Amino acid sequence: MEFAIAKVSTKGQIVIPRTLRRGISTGDEFLVIKDEGRIILKNIDALAENIKDDLVFAERVERAWLEYEKGGFESKSKGDFLKGLRTC
Repeated sequence: MEFAIAKVSTKGQIVIPRTLRRGISTGDEFLVIKDEGRIILKNIDALAENIKDDLVFAERVERAWLEYEKGGFESKSKGDFLKGLRTC
């Protein structure tokens, strides 16, 4: 197991120390998991493609719920909703 120390910037960014960046390239994407004081990074390329799609969907749903809780959606009748879908 390898380890190193990293600092959090004022923007909340963490730089992965050079000694641990072998095999990581600019633009690589990571799943970030926070669990009981631990933060785990998992390279997205190592996940199955359908899991990546599921994570993107889950993120979109979470953002929609937050927007809903802020009152960011309007109520519509079923007819108006379906009419709006047809114009997309």
